Amino acid sequence: MRYMATYDLMETIRNTNQWLGATARTMASYPMFAALPNPGIQWMAAWGEVTERTFERMVAKPDWGIRTFTCEDGKDHLVEVRTVVEKPFGNLIHFDVQGREEQPRKILLVAPMSGHYATLLRSTVKSLIVNCEVYVTDWHNARDIPVSAGKFDIEDYTLYLMDFMRHMGPETNVVAVCQPAPLTLAATAYLAELDPDAQPRTLTLIGGPIDPDATPTDVTDFGRRVTMGQLEETMIQRVGFKYKGVGRMVYPGLLQLASFMSMNADRHGKAFRDQIVRVARNQASDHDAHNRFYDEYLAVMDMPAEFYLSTVDRVFKSREIARNEFMVAGHKVDMGKITRVAVKTVEGSKDDISAPGQCIAALDLCTGLPAEKKASHVEPGAGHYGIFAGKSWRNNIRPLVLDFIDANAGDPEPSDRAANVNVA
Repeated sequence: MRYMATYDLMETIRNTNQWLGATARTMASYPMFAALPNPGIQWMAAWGEVTERTFERMVAKPDWGIRTFTCEDGKDHLVEVRTVVEKPFGNLIHFDVQGREEQPRKILLVAPMSGHYATLLRSTVKSLIVNCEVYVTDWHNARDIPVSAGKFDIEDYTLYLMDFMRHMGPETNVVAVCQPAPLTLAATAYLAELDPDAQPRTLTLIGGPIDPDATPTDVTDFGRRVTMGQLEETMIQRVGFKYKGVGRMVYPGLLQLASFMSMNADRHGKAFRDQIVRVARNQASDHDAHNRFYDEYLAVMDMPAEFYLSTVDRVFKSREIARNEFMVAGHKVDMGKITRVAVKTVEGSKDDISAPGQCIAALDLCTGLPAEKKASHVEPGAGHYGIFAGKSWRNNIRPLVLDFIDANAGDPEPSDRAANVNVA
């Protein structure tokens, strides 16, 4: 599984299915078929359209789609996505609302590097851009990064976060979603030790596996069942000749997507069959619910092999973060060094990926932080996705996070609980 031929074989299968879909759609559009009252032609066109779009999206990075924002003055303002820090494996980007006064809340939204692009947090960004300056870690697809750029493991990830925090300054409020929560906690602690004046003002950890063994799930059980040798042999491949990262060892996004789809094969199969029916009946649209969901869900990215393997080994198996034994560049990071950064954890009561108890473990690690600087919240009825997107996030969690930020600000501004979001 480590060779380029395997990676290229998966890409060939994907490319072939995209071509078959395009061929069926194009063939069904021939003018001569319009004279034939055969519903099979419509079904062929519908199958081709859905199939082509499905396999095309697997290698396309989604657009943020945040172009304008309606401010309090009632006018639409353009939103420019600017790169403020550029690095080989990921950039720091800023959603700059043109013509609007700079907002007092500056938020660094740490996106996961877990197989999907940072655009997975699109709705989170839209909800925060209302009255915050929003910055996001935009991780790159490993297949597009030349081997000459070197390795990228969880220590490098931690150092990247420290650089981003330094750039944004001490008035920053960091919000880490899911997978990066442990490393964001470590980056904050390391920064508190090395450069106290650069540490952020607040740190909010949402649904992250700080201590995976606190409440085991299928995800943590999988990490226990397999050995690192098995994981490397079955999951790691070399990027094929089609991309700039040719030869780089990665955990392929297509392989991860196949695993995701197989877990709920019946549900996904029904969703695509129903979409074909809707397309054949002219009931579908480019931005209907099916396309909005799967355009993002199917867009996967390759992860650097060393990042994937070190995450499983050191975060889940060895529990270095949970045991406060995490090392970065030969230096032991002590979470107790966090003494003035207010820390809040958010969990969902029905989260089956990072179950309640895993994230709140961060508060026990922050031994140097006074109790008034710690907070936690468990959202009733919310699953993993719901704690950073959807109604639970918009109606309950977002206001609580903004209240927490304001309560720990030098000059707190009242959080806007009923802010109207009108983002195109």
